[in-house]
Amino acid sequence: MKEKMFEELVEKCEKIYSGEEISNIKKAYEFASEKHKGKMRLNKTDYMTHPLGVALILLDLDVDSITITASLIHETINHAGATKEEIENLFGSEVANIVDVISKLNRLELTDDSEHAALNLRKILVGMSEDVRVLFLKLADRLHNLRTADALDKEALKKKVHETMTVLIPIAHRLGMYKIKGEMEDLCLKYSKPDVYEDILERLNASYAELHDSLDEMEFAISEMLMEQNIPFKIKSRVKSVYSIYNKLNNGKKWENIYDILALRVIVEKVSECYLTIGLIHAKYRPIPGRFKDYIAMPKANMYQSLHTGVFGPDGHRYEIQVRTEEMDEFAEKGVASHFAYKEKHYMQNVMEQRLESLRNLIESSESLSDIEFASNIEQEFVNESIYVFTPKGDVLELPKGATPLDFAYRIHSDVGDRTVQAIVNDTSVPLNYELQNNDIVKIRTNPSSTPSKEWLNFVKTSHAKNKIKSYFSKQDKENYTEKGKNILTSEIRKRKLSIEQVLSAENIKKICDDLKLETLEDIYFSIGSLRYTASYIINLTTEDKKNVEDILLEKVMMSNSRAKPKTAKGEILVDNQEGILVNLAKCCHPVFGDEIVGYITKGEGVTVHKKNCINVQNKENRFIKVEWNKDITSNFETDVVITTDSGKNYLLDIISKATTKKVYVDGVKTKNDNLDTVYTITVKVTNKEQLEDFMNSLYAYKFVKKVERK
Repeated sequence: MKEKMFEELVEKCEKIYSGEEISNIKKAYEFASEKHKGKMRLNKTDYMTHPLGVALILLDLDVDSITITASLIHETINHAGATKEEIENLFGSEVANIVDVISKLNRLELTDDSEHAALNLRKILVGMSEDVRVLFLKLADRLHNLRTADALDKEALKKKVHETMTVLIPIAHRLGMYKIKGEMEDLCLKYSKPDVYEDILERLNASYAELHDSLDEMEFAISEMLMEQNIPFKIKSRVKSVYSIYNKLNNGKKWENIYDILALRVIVEKVSECYLTIGLIHAKYRPIPGRFKDYIAMPKANMYQSLHTGVFGPDGHRYEIQVRTEEMDEFAEKGVASHFAYKEKHYMQNVMEQRLESLRNLIESSESLSDIEFASNIEQEFVNESIYVFTPKGDVLELPKGATPLDFAYRIHSDVGDRTVQAIVNDTSVPLNYELQNNDIVKIRTNPSSTPSKEWLNFVKTSHAKNKIKSYFSKQDKENYTEKGKNILTSEIRKRKLSIEQVLSAENIKKICDDLKLETLEDIYFSIGSLRYTASYIINLTTEDKKNVEDILLEKVMMSNSRAKPKTAKGEILVDNQEGILVNLAKCCHPVFGDEIVGYITKGEGVTVHKKNCINVQNKENRFIKVEWNKDITSNFETDVVITTDSGKNYLLDIISKATTKKVYVDGVKTKNDNLDTVYTITVKVTNKEQLEDFMNSLYAYKFVKKVERK
């Protein structure tokens, strides 16, 4: 089997690659065969059948020879003890870099079944794949593994399917790699819902002969029509994929209302012939209303182009018909990979990087939102269907299905969105919550004095529009609170018959800011307007007869020490005999559950909890209060880890990989380089000290790690 697969690979390679490229591919096969010698896969086949299977999948995408070479040896680092240096010496830096990154990515896995974990892994995969060929290889690797996944145990298979559906299929969709996406979807359905999968297959097979007879008749009729017009063509036909049918049934469609179970694809030579072909088909067969879509004039976000229509055939069946050129068809099957062939490498690699950058921006656009909102935005804009609308000048904008004129306005510019007063669609005034349709011509009227309404948040679709509206009101609220606070403070100063200039002298403003950890006079006003502090308290901070908030809190503690009270169990920290006290975890030492801790009564901040050995409380006054961890609360605690490594290389992916395997979330990274060391300061979230220390100790397994410590 292995030898037969290799012969097939070489035979196909000889048609598209040079002699030197084929020589490298053969050398890669021999290298990998030697490294994997004697190994078997779980399905009892030779280990080399996997890299060969991956290479054959990639070859169908018309990738360059470097990708094929890398695919053959992509498992040699993780599973055969090869090194990046060894691969670089034999095959060059491009191949070595691809294999090195894919080896690291293949060590990453979902930490749990949550949407947050899936989004986090998706972010890492895209963010770390600076070379788009790494993603091609990752997707082909997973597809081949799914083809042979029957050998996995039930739990491992469930995990593989979940990761494929939530992480890899959305990436394949965004890159337009529909052939790989479609097969992965079918296989995931087969493994996750075998009864549903078999039921759909049976329903298709029950009418299989009839369906294919109908397809043959329709294909013959269209062929005759095109030959009469002397239009060169090819026709492909298919019955809709099992997963696509399942998806429609799952969304409430009835079997008899699924229009595109039967599909034909007509491939012609010229764009003009695409439109002529559609015209001929519509002239002979009645079009299904609303099914015509022009993706040639208005390509999808991933550059997909084609004409789509639906018609009623002479036998009563409904047919989906796509018409496109050869180049468009190749892209529709293979996505961005189809344009990464050696013939157009330099131009198209730039286009691919733009697509990847768009994908990265999409993932990172909602960082300030909750996980649920983030997941919703990704689902709407990352996977769902798009529509294409026009500006009055004829420019095309892509928006998610369900978008409104306000989404359109904010896509043009945030100022246009903020000042929108009227939307005109196809020369008719419509409400701002109107759902835009494909091909709508949208005109926005603005008023310089108009401002957004909070009601808009209830119906705008895009995360971009939502974030801009929220940003406006956040800024507006701050301005209102600041003005309100200024008026309250001024009124209180006058009420006490004090001088505004003296109370708010530069010296006093500095004193207030230092005491309350603020920065400017506007911050002081805002803290009063938002009811964080009273005007009286602020004024008292400038006088000698004030009583500090920490003094008051200490008195409260002393008064209650004589009375035994139950400890509050509402938060992460229990404060000795106290309830309703503001408690904060110190930012300087970031204590986590399991650390020895102390509570320190802090100006304006209630009780701040530090690690017992934190340098910032070593020489403090006696303003401590007894605190302890609440053992009934399960939380994630944020802390910083400083990792010192050898300089010269980027080891970030290795570190993130290790964190993922230890179920530690990485929330932020700062990097500092000098001639001797590279220092990574990573912000992580852990459940307790034990998990944190396990992760830190595991990093020493890397030879490049010199020191690991908490900040």
